[in-house]
Amino acid sequence: MTTAVATQFLPVVAAAGAAQNRTVVSLHDISPSSQVVAEKIISELGRRGVRMCSLLVVPDYHHQGAAMKDRQFALWLRDLESAGHEIVIHGYFHERRRGQDETLREKFLTRFYTKDEGEFYDLGYEEALRRITAARDEFLANGLTPRGFIAPVWLLGKDEERAARDADLEYTTRLRTVRDLRSGEDFPARSLVYSVRSNWRRGVSLIWNAALLQFVKSAPLLRLSIHPSDYSYRTIWRQIVDLIDAADGMRTATTYRDWIAEQRSATDRAV
Repeated sequence: MTTAVATQFLPVVAAAGAAQNRTVVSLHDISPSSQVVAEKIISELGRRGVRMCSLLVVPDYHHQGAAMKDRQFALWLRDLESAGHEIVIHGYFHERRRGQDETLREKFLTRFYTKDEGEFYDLGYEEALRRITAARDEFLANGLTPRGFIAPVWLLGKDEERAARDADLEYTTRLRTVRDLRSGEDFPARSLVYSVRSNWRRGVSLIWNAALLQFVKSAPLLRLSIHPSDYSYRTIWRQIVDLIDAADGMRTATTYRDWIAEQRSATDRAV
């Protein structure tokens, strides 16, 4: 697919945008091992008008080591939060052990679709609560103020969601919704996201997101989910950048934390 074909859909954002509409750009899988590329992405987003993002930080990505023990990394996150970005708890290990006697559906979701990264798909309440509270406390001890929990690859079971709520987190998201954990209200908002693990996945992602935007372009909340690996593929990154450029001036960049607060304020005013 050529860059022209991959990005020809983008002007519809500007045509459909409204001043009150919001965009949340979330950067996933942030850890010490992805810091360098994350810095490049955040810098480029800032130059293109996206000066606040929701940054999804993994406390111990794939068991590579405790992120919060890296002082330089923790300081970097504090500086980003001070600048207006949001720090979000993104699982704990971002990794799921395979179970015995899994159904075909479970194998598809947790192996083929997510490459064994659906950590909170069926973790169980007690273990989910333990990992979420551990992440929360590690972040707080390093001067960060996480308000949200987003499960790796958005696979979050009901018990695991309850654990996030009981850990005093304010919201979570799934692929198609944003949920206020305090009220239990769901807000429909499908995220644009890319899969880059193979040539065919990248090609399908470009076509799929072009088509998907036709359905979400008028939504009050436009979600764009970026992974560090997206930055390595020219056509993928070009489409992301063109989408952001097309939305500039027509939508206001925000974070999930601030967007949830805005919805709550609107509800309070209506009562």
